[in-house]
Amino acid sequence: MMKARPVNPAFRLLAAPLSAGASLALVAAFAAGAMVPPALAQEAPVAAPPVAAAPVEHVYVALTTSAGVIVLDLDKTHAPLTVANFLKYVDSKRFDGANFYRAMHIDWGDQPNGLLQGGLQGVNVLPPVAHEPTNITGISHKAGTISMARFAPGSATADFTIMLGDIPSLDAKPDSDNPDTRAGFAAFGHVVSGMDVVRKIWDEPRSATKGDGVMKGQMLEPMVKIVSARRLAGPPTAP
Repeated sequence: MMKARPVNPAFRLLAAPLSAGASLALVAAFAAGAMVPPALAQEAPVAAPPVAAAPVEHVYVALTTSAGVIVLDLDKTHAPLTVANFLKYVDSKRFDGANFYRAMHIDWGDQPNGLLQGGLQGVNVLPPVAHEPTNITGISHKAGTISMARFAPGSATADFTIMLGDIPSLDAKPDSDNPDTRAGFAAFGHVVSGMDVVRKIWDEPRSATKGDGVMKGQMLEPMVKIVSARRLAGPPTAP
C-alpha cells in the first residue's frame, strides 16, 4: 500500500493604573521617605488573546457498502490536493461498484490494528495526484484515518486505506535516508461514523493464497462492494 508564520506581536506592555487606595499608600510612603518615587509606573507584560486558528473546511462523504455505511470527514484545508482528487472520483461516481478488497492485520500495537484497502485497483483511474506528506498536512495515521494507497510518492490515484489502529510508521519521516519512508503516505481525513462497518469488513474472510508479495493472505474473499459514494451536506447527526 500503500502529507513560520511571521512572528505575531502576541505581547505588548500596558501601563497598569493604580487604585485610589494604592495611590494614597504610595504618597504616604514617599512623604515618609520610605521609598524612592519611581520615574514611571512599571509596565507589566500582558498576553494578547490567542490568535484563532483558521477554520477547517470539511467535506463529508458517505460510502454505502454492502456491509453498511461509512461516513468520511475529509480535511480540505490541510490536504487540498488529495481531497480534490478523491472528490473527483466521488462526483463522477467512479467509486460506484468498486470494492474493499484488502484487510491487512498486524499483531503489534493496540488491537485491532491494521488497515482496510479499497478503490479501483488501477481501472478507470484519473491521472495521479501530487503527494501531500503528513509533516505538511499535520494529519497523522491514527485509528479511523483515511489515506491514499500508492507505489512511489506522487503515484496515488483511486485506491485508499482506512486505519483500524494507530500506524505512525505510515507518517512522513523527513529525516529518513529512504525516499519512500521520508515521504510517507498521504492522509486526508477520518471516519466520523461507521467504524463498526470498517471493522466488520476488515474481519471478513481472507484468501490464503491470493495477493502478491506482502499482500499475500490479505485479500478479502469475497470482496465487499462499495455500492455508492456521495457527498453529504454536513456531518451525520446523532441518532
